Amino acid sequence: MRKLTYFIACSIDGFIGDPSGDASAMVSFVDEEFFEFLKTEYPETLPTPGRRPLGIDDLPNKRFDTIIQGRASYDLALKDGITSPYAHLREFVASRTLTESPDPNVEIISDDLVGRVRELKAEDSPYDIYLCGGAQVAGELAGEIDEMIIKTYPIVLGTGMPMFAAEFPMVEFTLESVRSFGNGAVVRTYARKR
Repeated sequence: MRKLTYFIACSIDGFIGDPSGDASAMVSFVDEEFFEFLKTEYPETLPTPGRRPLGIDDLPNKRFDTIIQGRASYDLALKDGITSPYAHLREFVASRTLTESPDPNVEIISDDLVGRVRELKAEDSPYDIYLCGGAQVAGELAGEIDEMIIKTYPIVLGTGMPMFAAEFPMVEFTLESVRSFGNGAVVRTYARKR
């Protein structure tokens, strides 16, 4: 069975963006060392529009072949006229308000998100599923998340969008690895405790 991996960036105090969801403050921490890590370990998590200018548009997917994101996350790309921000992956957008997909590569999940994710997890594939965000979708899928890879940047936002924006029963994870970088970022990998 495929894993659902919540691969997310956050501040030291656990916010994935400011109150409006803007996470641009974290982008400044992607220096050469950290970019090399992302390019080598998680190349498919870098959005399609940035891959060509960075010279990595030909890198094969390493961990994921499918992405799930919420409407607010997807809207960040739509604002810039990008209808398929992860064209190198199968794209799903969880939205109760977006009735029609603006792109043939993007499937809208408007109801039974958990059921659809279970179907995707049951597919026969060597790749896992990348849960990109946001907070509402992560909260709704908390019971389905098998792994969390949390990129923590050395900033405190004080307020903002939490990693999970929903109530759910406690879910336990086991710390599998920690990697620190010269820019102060720390990447922690957690596996769901079974």
